[in-house]
Amino acid sequence: MNRPLRVLVTGAGGQVGVDLVDILGATTPLGASTTFSPDGRDIDDDEFEILALTHHDLDITNRDRVVAALRATRPDVVIHLAAYTAVDRAEIDAETCFAVNAQGTGYLSDAAHDTGAHLIAVSTDYVFDGYKGTSYVEEDTTNPLSVYGASKRDGELLCRPEDTIVRTSWVMGVRGKNVVHVIAERAASGESVRFVNDQTGTVTVASDLARALVTMARTRPGAMWHVANSGTTTWFDVAEFAGRTLGRGDDFATAIATSDLSPAPLAHRPVRSDLNTTKWSGHYGAMPDWHDGVERLLRDRMLRVAP
Repeated sequence: MNRPLRVLVTGAGGQVGVDLVDILGATTPLGASTTFSPDGRDIDDDEFEILALTHHDLDITNRDRVVAALRATRPDVVIHLAAYTAVDRAEIDAETCFAVNAQGTGYLSDAAHDTGAHLIAVSTDYVFDGYKGTSYVEEDTTNPLSVYGASKRDGELLCRPEDTIVRTSWVMGVRGKNVVHVIAERAASGESVRFVNDQTGTVTVASDLARALVTMARTRPGAMWHVANSGTTTWFDVAEFAGRTLGRGDDFATAIATSDLSPAPLAHRPVRSDLNTTKWSGHYGAMPDWHDGVERLLRDRMLRVAP
């Protein structure tokens, strides 16, 4: 009998990490699809040996600790989710942001190579400037507008050619802080919301991304991949759809421009950074539509247990 595939997960306490750990353990997390299976295979209870690490377990900005952790555990696959994700705060905390997103990723890539593990590193649509005018493919030139985007781009560049890099965008799950919870809370309290309609992107449901990462842990494809739910949208469209799903009327969501935000965000966001997932769908099949994903999140969020 083959031994379980040993998977080390960094950032295991984040909203993708908690869903990934559940799925690796053959548990369906809240908000997950019961039918989405990109490789057409069920997950057995004993298929994976999971090493779930949070920041408290492993500081990825410390090269020696990263090397020691991988030498001690000898994983087959490292799924790297740990990240500095405070996009606006990064503008005044660039050193920390780059230490985590760039140097930390580089340390993991080097340590994975030295111990024979395959690294799967998760990046972002914010590596693009949004000026292309259509969706971004994996080969498009990066030109980040923010410190956060630049740090993630540098992290990509510090990965080795054999690593797998997964760019994703607008991540939201049942667990963790995100836009869906804000919208649902406002809808329940009778309030209205204002969201920008001049930022276009692709929604990614945390559990769907997690299931895709499990497939990549099995196949270890290498190279760059764009993984997000199907369909291009705006933040206003997400809010309007969520409001309708929750029984609110047309007056629930109001469209505004980014320039109307007060206070103005510190970081510049790309105007259009939707990810083209043709490569992914050609190999593994289409990701679920974002409307389906948001409906699942709204349906299951009331069942959420305390983290």
